[in-house]
Amino acid sequence: MATINTNSGAMVALQNLNKTNAQLEQVQSRINTGLAVASAKDNGGIFAIAQSMRADVAGYGAVRNSIDLAVSTTDVALAGGEAISDLLVEMKEKALAAADSSLDTASRTALNADFGALRDQIKTIISNAEFNGTNLIDGSTAGISALANADGSNTISVADEDLSLSGSIITIATNASFSTATQADNIVSQIGTSLDNLNSSLARLGTASKSLEVHKTFVGKLSDALEKGIGNLVDADLAKESAKLQALQVKQQLGIQALSIANSAPSSILGYFR
Repeated sequence: MATINTNSGAMVALQNLNKTNAQLEQVQSRINTGLAVASAKDNGGIFAIAQSMRADVAGYGAVRNSIDLAVSTTDVALAGGEAISDLLVEMKEKALAAADSSLDTASRTALNADFGALRDQIKTIISNAEFNGTNLIDGSTAGISALANADGSNTISVADEDLSLSGSIITIATNASFSTATQADNIVSQIGTSLDNLNSSLARLGTASKSLEVHKTFVGKLSDALEKGIGNLVDADLAKESAKLQALQVKQQLGIQALSIANSAPSSILGYFR
């Protein structure tokens, strides 16, 4: 039947052309963004999974920052403890020299002055071994904790080590000094005990710092694996999309031609009235 009111051929051609245009728009979006699933309307289920994994990746970023902070704080404490250990060795040398009963009073007094300067330097080191407001060796904190997982439910703790004078680790008095060989000999014994205690403290801090670094490495690998998983879910295959793009562009041109032919069909009716 020949009619000018209804052109079914043009309708079909237009429907196919619109479908091609929609597919072409989708392929162009994938090429522009690099994503096969850029929003929930592309694939709601995959998008939800990817977003959940992205949240975990972001959480592990916070975990790495927390661990970095804890490592830095612990390393500053370690540096302070090692410096104190060196000072104690020097102090023991001074006290041991003063314990010589044949030493004259002037020499022992000079050694005591050196000893006192070294003792006071320990106080200075302790008060300055601080990072981001936290000091693990002055007894001002009970320790620190770093995040261990993406939801914050697990932490890694580092205990403090109070290295203050007259404490349980460094037993030397804050005003320790000597004027006789006997006093100097007693201080030598105290320093020996303090060094043993300090070495144990340094070992604990070193182990804690190493544990934090090991966990940071693991978190980095886990985060990388999650990012790879997200890519597998949502990334577009650009080689495939490029091939689709060329095919759809040809299909679009053919659709336009088909629509043009269908639209010109009613004009043939004029031939019936000549």
